[in-house]
Amino acid sequence: MIWLIVIALVVWAVLAILGFVLEGLFWLAVIGLILFVVTAVWGWLSRRKSAS
Repeated sequence: MIWLIVIALVVWAVLAILGFVLEGLFWLAVIGLILFVVTAVWGWLSRRKSAS
């Protein structure tokens, strides 16, 4: 499960970077950042829940 979260975080980071580099794709950067944050929080919460 942790590998899925790590892979998703990498994909979202790449999409965000591409969105910032390519001027016409700023919306891609915004979506990538939002998905990155949501995935990171979800992973942190699920890991925290399984540890207790």
